[in-house]
Amino acid sequence: MARSALLGSSLAKKYWMALTGLFLVLFLFAHLAGNLQLLDMSPEGQLKFNAYAKFMTSFPVVKAISYLLYLSILFHAFDGFLLAIQNRKARPVRYARENAGANRSWASSNMALLGTLILVFLVIHMKRFWYEMHWGELGLDADGNKDLYTVVAAAFSELWYVVLYVVMMGVLAFHLLHGFQSAFQSLGLNHPKYTPAIKNIGVFIAVVLPVFFALIPVWMFVNR
Repeated sequence: MARSALLGSSLAKKYWMALTGLFLVLFLFAHLAGNLQLLDMSPEGQLKFNAYAKFMTSFPVVKAISYLLYLSILFHAFDGFLLAIQNRKARPVRYARENAGANRSWASSNMALLGTLILVFLVIHMKRFWYEMHWGELGLDADGNKDLYTVVAAAFSELWYVVLYVVMMGVLAFHLLHGFQSAFQSLGLNHPKYTPAIKNIGVFIAVVLPVFFALIPVWMFVNR
């Protein structure tokens, strides 16, 4: 196997890619659960969201997990980059055009592209919200918490950002569609009895998470 300074072998890279990917899926569920509070645009709902944002950035256990999250994002992205380069070097001669897509879905053939697009969007997204929450000059709400809700509402009042967000949720859907079941395969968790269920769960996740994430900015834009 080809060696790398970071992970040693291509098999190790795939293990870490799978583990960090599954951890990020868990984070997406937790993040969605918190963000769904944004659908309540009443004054009380705004205060609840700001209280949630304060908790997520101040509670020690959550802060510790957040550092693990940041490392997982960077590790997952860099690991994917290394795997893409390694796979390309392992196949310097492209397959014949008529066989290039045999037994491979569009998502599996373009995971590097999908991951890159998600990473770029993540940087934009974190600049607009995460950075502002930590270092921006936010006002305070009636409860004395940083008014992150106003920042989110302002962002989701811009049509271009709402469209970008929805499109990127489509990109995320394709990434999850292949990535979830691929993670279990990389970990060697294949079984004729369980693999079909894993694939079905992967399809469910790839649909539900992006749809509900996309619903939030659309709802806030329409009801602004």
